[in-house]
Amino acid sequence: MNLDIMVNSKDEKPLEHLAINGGYTAIFRRIGVVGDSLSSGEFESMDENGNKGYHDYFEYSWGQYLARMCSSTCFNFSRGGMTAKEYCESFADNMRFWDPQYACQCYIIALGVNDIHNQNMEVGTTDDICREDYAKNADTFTGWYARIIQRLKLIQPRAKFFLMTMPRETSRRIQEKTIAHRKAIYDIADFFDNTYVIDLYEYAPVYDDEFKKKFYMGGHMNAMGYVLTAHMTASYIDYIIRHNPDDFKEVGYIGTDLKYCE
Repeated sequence: MNLDIMVNSKDEKPLEHLAINGGYTAIFRRIGVVGDSLSSGEFESMDENGNKGYHDYFEYSWGQYLARMCSSTCFNFSRGGMTAKEYCESFADNMRFWDPQYACQCYIIALGVNDIHNQNMEVGTTDDICREDYAKNADTFTGWYARIIQRLKLIQPRAKFFLMTMPRETSRRIQEKTIAHRKAIYDIADFFDNTYVIDLYEYAPVYDDEFKKKFYMGGHMNAMGYVLTAHMTASYIDYIIRHNPDDFKEVGYIGTDLKYCE
C-alpha cells in the first residue's frame, strides 16, 4: 500500500476519485448541514391540474446519505427556500439550532441559490464582516453567511467548515451570479480559519439538460441526484483531508479541551 500516493499526490484533482464509504470524511462523527431545499432532500410533485408541490424528505437528503456512508450523525439544519439572512434572523432560533446540544465537529454550508438567484441579494465582500461582533455585519449575502460561521464558531470553536459553491449550469444569466457567489465563497474561506471550499462549480459535472434528465425532477433533484451529491461531497472532503493531513490530526478532540503538543 503506497501511502504517499494516497496522501500526497500533488497532481490529483478534487472528485478525480470517488471515496469508498465516505473515505476520510468518516473522521467526523457529528456533521451539520446548513442549507436550503437542495440540502433537504426536497422533491417536486405535480397533480393532474399541473399544480406543483414541494416536499422536504430529509431521509433522502445528501447529508443523510453521507451520514449513512460514514456511519456518522448528520443534522439537517436546512429547509426549502432558506437564505442566510432568514437562517440568522429567525429559522435557527426558532428551531434551536444554536443550542450547544447540536454542536458538530464539522459544518457543510450550502446556501446562496435563494439569496442571490431568487431574491437578488447583494453578494457583498469580506469588508461586510465585523470580526469582533457578528451583529454588525452588513446586510449582504456575505455578511449574513459569515454570521452563521461566526455564531457556530462560538458554539464549537475548533470545528471545520466546508463551504459549497454552486455547480456550473448552461444559462448565462445564472452563470454570472453563480460566478459571483463562487468568488464570495472563496473570500469567506480565506477570511476564517479551519474553513475550506467544496468547489462544485469547477470540479462537478456541468448541470446541463442531459444531467438534469437523469438526476432532476423539475427544479430539484431526484433520489439519484441526492446520492450523487453525497458521493461528491464525501469525496471532496476526503480529498481536502488527504491533502491537508496536519489540519485534521486533532479532529477527535473537537468539542473538548484536549490537544496534542509535541
